[in-house]
Amino acid sequence: MNFNAGPAALPTPALERAQSELLDFAGTGMSVMEHSHRGKTYEAVHDEAIALLRELLAIPADYDVLFLQGGASMEFARIPMNFLLPGGSADHVVTGAWSEKAQAEAAAWANVVGARARVAVSTRGPEGAYVRVARPDEADLDEKAAYVHFTTNETIHGVQYREVPRFGSAPQICDVSSDFLWKKIDVKPLSLVYGGAQKNIGPSGVTVVIARREFVERGRKDLPHILQYRAYAQANSLLNTPPTFGIYLVRNVLDWLKGQGGLDAIERRNREKAEVLYAAVDARPDVYRCPVEPASRSVMNAVFRLPTEALEKKFLEETSKHSMVGLKGHRSVGGIRVSMYNAVEPAWVTALASLMKDFANTHA
Repeated sequence: MNFNAGPAALPTPALERAQSELLDFAGTGMSVMEHSHRGKTYEAVHDEAIALLRELLAIPADYDVLFLQGGASMEFARIPMNFLLPGGSADHVVTGAWSEKAQAEAAAWANVVGARARVAVSTRGPEGAYVRVARPDEADLDEKAAYVHFTTNETIHGVQYREVPRFGSAPQICDVSSDFLWKKIDVKPLSLVYGGAQKNIGPSGVTVVIARREFVERGRKDLPHILQYRAYAQANSLLNTPPTFGIYLVRNVLDWLKGQGGLDAIERRNREKAEVLYAAVDARPDVYRCPVEPASRSVMNAVFRLPTEALEKKFLEETSKHSMVGLKGHRSVGGIRVSMYNAVEPAWVTALASLMKDFANTHA
């Protein structure tokens, strides 16, 4: 029972499909990994993955869908390099460790070109704790900013926007790495959406970017091509050799999502898992404590603490005995973290909740 925060669980049918096709893809006698990224065999997979994303999210025709490399961390740097110009500014909404990192990378580039990467609002509390999302009405926004950047789900602190917010009138850029496709979102209010695949829609090594074409065209033209979104869009993400096997697996996962009934069905599945888990936490406040405010609790990454680190160690030992993996909290905050991405089976969460009840009865 895989509760890892990323790389994370993948749907068994998507993996079984890869297994069956590993040595002979589409009757070619070769693995998909061996095909040229310029050939028609791989191109069909590439285009199908893009088409599935467009279908699942109803992405408008004036948006480009890109497959990049470097993870969300690369986008932390590539976004300001493309859109934060000399003398300009960008606003950042900071609600956890990952949005902190995005702002820090933007600030590094701002220092190079003579721009500003402002913290419009931060919910960082005492000792670095983050326990809630930020409200748009508490942000100090520059309406002339090149963009506003925010993160929908913070894996380390277990903080999530259940609905995509809007911060002012500047172009909205959204990191959805750890809750991408957990439900439908409307991309039309957003200028650029990005996320590493390894949390929710595929293996590590692939980054998905969805961007309004008009916004992409605003980007700098004096950067090396390999750093320009424009260049990838013009080349259909085939500017250089893409991570072909990773994109193939993303295609498999997207096809599985469609077969499950699409994102409305996946949202119901995910909300039910979260309800089961948080009910187990809240039922025993003498043993389990979730530090996140209820309205900001993440559906994807539930975090909680036990009264002592020694008891947390015992808890992890007990879960390990029951073949549950990936439950140790991030090294920067400790505690327990339960990642419940799309591929995590509801039965696993039910089993964990049952174990939590028994553990609390034994160790209260």
